[in-house]
Amino acid sequence: MRATARSCQTHGADSSCRDAAAGGLRARAARGATLALVLALSTALTPVPALASGFFDWLPFVGNDSEDSATEAVVDPVAYTATLTMTGPADAELEAGLAGVSELLDKDARPPSGEAGLVARALSDFERLVGKLYAEGYYAGTVAIRVAGLSLEDAVDATALPGPRPVPVDIAVRPGPRFAFGDIQLTGDPAPAPAATYGLVPGEVARSGRILRAEERIVADLKARGYPFASIERREVVADHDTDTLDVRLTVATGKAARFGPVSVSGAQVTDPDFIVAQARLPEGAPYTPAEIDRARTRLLDLGIFSSVLLVPAETVDADGRLPITIEVAERKRNVIGVGANWSSSEGFGVESYWRRRNLFGRGELLSLEGSVGRIGDNSLSDLEYAARIAFEKPGAFGPQTRFLTSLEARQEIPDAYRSRNITADAFVVYDRSEQLSLKLGAEVQYASETDAFGSERYLLTGVIGEVAYDTRDDKLNPTEGLNALLFVEPAYDIKGGNAMLFTRGSVSAYQALDDAKRFVLAGRLAAGSIVAPSVRSIPAARRFFSGGGGSIRGYAYRNVGPRRAGEVTGGRSFVEASAEVRMKATETIGLVGFVDAGNSYDAILPNFDNGVKIGVGAGVRYFTPVGPLRLDVAVPLDPEKDDPAFAVYIGLSQAF
Repeated sequence: MRATARSCQTHGADSSCRDAAAGGLRARAARGATLALVLALSTALTPVPALASGFFDWLPFVGNDSEDSATEAVVDPVAYTATLTMTGPADAELEAGLAGVSELLDKDARPPSGEAGLVARALSDFERLVGKLYAEGYYAGTVAIRVAGLSLEDAVDATALPGPRPVPVDIAVRPGPRFAFGDIQLTGDPAPAPAATYGLVPGEVARSGRILRAEERIVADLKARGYPFASIERREVVADHDTDTLDVRLTVATGKAARFGPVSVSGAQVTDPDFIVAQARLPEGAPYTPAEIDRARTRLLDLGIFSSVLLVPAETVDADGRLPITIEVAERKRNVIGVGANWSSSEGFGVESYWRRRNLFGRGELLSLEGSVGRIGDNSLSDLEYAARIAFEKPGAFGPQTRFLTSLEARQEIPDAYRSRNITADAFVVYDRSEQLSLKLGAEVQYASETDAFGSERYLLTGVIGEVAYDTRDDKLNPTEGLNALLFVEPAYDIKGGNAMLFTRGSVSAYQALDDAKRFVLAGRLAAGSIVAPSVRSIPAARRFFSGGGGSIRGYAYRNVGPRRAGEVTGGRSFVEASAEVRMKATETIGLVGFVDAGNSYDAILPNFDNGVKIGVGAGVRYFTPVGPLRLDVAVPLDPEKDDPAFAVYIGLSQAF
C-alpha cells in the first residue's frame, strides 16, 4: 500500500499547510500498512506536497523534544528489540545515517513507558526516518514500521500488543532513487543573487538541508543590504518522479529598506543611558546591517558591566525610513572578588587576588585593588616576590573609542639573577581604532632599588610609552586562528644616573587550524627586543632582557638565560625568542601539545648571537574548561647552565601563548 501525499504549497515559515502536513503524515502512519513518501505533482507543477512542507522543517533543522532526564525512573518500562532492513542498492552510509537518527535503534535510549510509549516512539521514529531520507535527497522512498507484528495503524488501535517479550519492532526502508535539483528559481525585488551562490545547483543532490540553508543565506544577505524585515514569502518544491528531479522556487519578500534610527535604553539601573548609547556607536542614519548590531553588542559586553545585552529593532520602519533600536541591558554585580594560583617546578607557588568595583560612577569606570605573592616554598618571607597595585580605568574618556588608564604599583622581584624593589606610577590613553587594532600612549615614572651581579644601584626612570596592538585571534584563551602582534616603544631617562635609554620590543603569534573541526592547530610565536643604552649596568635589572621560564624558553630556570658575569646572569640589551607548538584536541575535554622553544638574551644592543641559542623541548596536556584550557607542561632544557633544572613543570590557565 502506498500513501500518496495531497498537493499543497508552502507560504513562509508560518504555513498552516505545513502543520497540516505533519499531522496528516501521522494520521497516515496510523492507517497505512506500508507508509510511503511520495511527492505528488499537480498538472501545473507548482504546488508543494504536504509531506515536503512538513519534513523540510523537521528534525534535521530544528530541535526536537527528547525523553525526560535519564535520572528519572521510567514507569512501566517496556523492553523491545528493533531491527532495520533496507531494500534496494546497498548504501552503508545511508543505513548508518538512518540508524543514527532512530530512537528505536538507540541502545542508550531509556525504555519507553508502557506499550503506548513504545508505539509513540515508533510514530516519532517514522518522522525521523522520513526526515533523514529527505535530508539525503530521497523523496520517493517508503518506510514501514511494525510493532509486535502489527502495522502502526493496528498497533495504535490495539488494547495490548501480542506476542513475546521483548517486543519485536521491525523497520523496513526502501530509499528509492536519489533526486537531483532541477529547475531553480529565486524571485524578489531586489532579486537575490544567482541560486548557485546559495548552493542550489541543478544536477547536484537535492538534499532538503540545502534549501533551508539557502533560505537562511538569502535572508541574511538581504538584511546585510539594509532590509531588516526580509523573509522567504513562499517556498514551492515539486518532485518529478519521472525524471527524479526536484524543482525549487523561492519567493523573497524584502520589506522596506531601513536606516538606523534613534536609540533608546531599557534595564539600566546605575549606568547612564547616554553612556550606553555612546559606547554602542550605532551609526544613526546609516543603512541598517545585522553586523553593526553585533558589533555594538560586543562593544557593550566588553565594558564588563553588563551580564546581558540585547539590541531590539522596532517592528516597523518610520516614515523617514529609519528603524528605532532599543538596547536592553542587565547589569552585573558591581563588587567582585577573585583569587588565583599558579605553580612551576622552577619558580614555586604563586597566589594572587583582587577586588574590583565596577561602574564606579555609572559610566563604566573600574577601580581595582590587586595583590600577588610568588616563589612560595622554601624561601623566607623577605625572599618572596610580591606586588600590590591600585588601578583605575575609565572607558569613553575622550570619545567612545578611547579609554583612560592609570595605576600605582609596588613590586619586589627576586629571580636568581637579581633583587629589585620598585614603585611605578603610570597613566595611558588607549584608542581602539577597530575591533582588531588599538593604540596606546602614556607616561610612567619608576623608582627602583636593585642588587645584581654589578652590585647595588638605584634608578629613577621617566618615560613616554607608545604601544600598538593588533589582534585577530578567534579566542583569547584558546586560539585556533588569527594573529596577535604587539609593538612597544619607550624613550626614557634615568634622572639619578643621567642616562637616556630607548626600550623597544615586539612580538607576533600566529595560529592555524589544520582541519575544519579545529582539532589540530599549529601555533608559533616570535619575539625580539632592543634597549639603546650606554651599557647593561646603566639599565635597571628589572627592565633588562632575560630569557628562560614560562612564557619564554620553557625548561630553563626563570630569567636564567642570558649574558653572564662571574657565572651570574646579568640580563642583556637585546633578545630573540621563538616558540612552536602542535596542539591536538584528543577529546572534547582533553588536549595534547608538543612544543619547542628557542632563544637567548645578548649584551649587544642588537642580537649578535654571541651566546648561541638555548633550546627547550617538551609536551603538555590541556583540560578544556568553560573559562579556558587548564595547562600542564613538562619541558627539558637541552643546554642547561648554572641553576637550570633537569626539567621543569608548568601549570596555568590558557594556552602558553
